[in-house]
Amino acid sequence: MDLEPCRASDVEALTVFLREADLTLSGLDAPSVRLWLGRGERGEIVGCTGYEISADGQHALIRSVAVSPSQRSLGTGSALARFAFERATAEGATTAWLFSRRSGPFWQSLGFEPANRDELAEVLADTHQVRMFRQTGQLGREVAWSRTLLPG
Repeated sequence: MDLEPCRASDVEALTVFLREADLTLSGLDAPSVRLWLGRGERGEIVGCTGYEISADGQHALIRSVAVSPSQRSLGTGSALARFAFERATAEGATTAWLFSRRSGPFWQSLGFEPANRDELAEVLADTHQVRMFRQTGQLGREVAWSRTLLPG
């Protein structure tokens, strides 16, 4: 799947796509949130991936990794996640983090291990997702995961 950076004109369609996937919608239009889209034959969004970088540049919060039902079980989700890892590593991140209550086995297959959610919230305190989870009280219900990012 070819990926293109998400543009301001894509945010509305991306919001609908991520809402259907039941993923976080916070900060989709913020410059600090890096997002990429994959499109189908008719130009519709069929996959997306992204991340936010910590203030110190060492940590990446992987987010918005989703595929349409037509793209599932084809390795598309794994490819989208790896794309985000590579981009975050190229920016200097050495650790990837994420929240997932439902997809632990998927993330474990990509090298993630259970992590301390409070540590995630501390190192990525300035990210839209962490701020929103704190404001809404959702942070205490989230499950955190992390993995090391290796250059190259």
